[in-house]
Amino acid sequence: MLKWLVINYTLPSEPSRLRVGAWRSLKKLGAVNIQQSMWIFPFSDENYSTLSTVAQDIENNGGEVLLMQSVFLEEKYEQIVISHFNKAREIEYEEILDKCEDYFKEIEKEINRSNYTFAEAEENEEELEKLLSWFEKVKIRDIFQSPLKEVTEKKLEECRKVFEDFNNRTYEKEATK
Repeated sequence: MLKWLVINYTLPSEPSRLRVGAWRSLKKLGAVNIQQSMWIFPFSDENYSTLSTVAQDIENNGGEVLLMQSVFLEEKYEQIVISHFNKAREIEYEEILDKCEDYFKEIEKEINRSNYTFAEAEENEEELEKLLSWFEKVKIRDIFQSPLKEVTEKKLEECRKVFEDFNNRTYEKEATK
């Protein structure tokens, strides 16, 4: 069984940006909220260091923190938490997959309009880079290897191919001007 880090905190109700900031920090790390203001994360020295920084920020803003190392007494409880981690990553991967579908529609729209301009190619490249960057962040948080990781990787490869095709068409159109 794994060792876990557990952080439980309270913050003043106002200003709300403090609670939102703590929530965002923990979500970016990939921690999972298992109870109100109780978050869990697999133990590692790096995770401990990062959670210590979050804990310090909470305390500096008038909050109270408990940071603990824990183990589950039975594997079934650990598996429940791991399923929470995988569900959180699946939601993120599903969002990326949805954005890939939007990306395909956008490229198709521009192809139908024969809008093969450098500006459009550049915009589509930036959107692809955003998707790829987002995927890299989620992949780092995907500690327990969600099954949607591979599906998302393949869909992003399709996005790359669609962009390359559009980019090549744009180059051909621009080169014949």
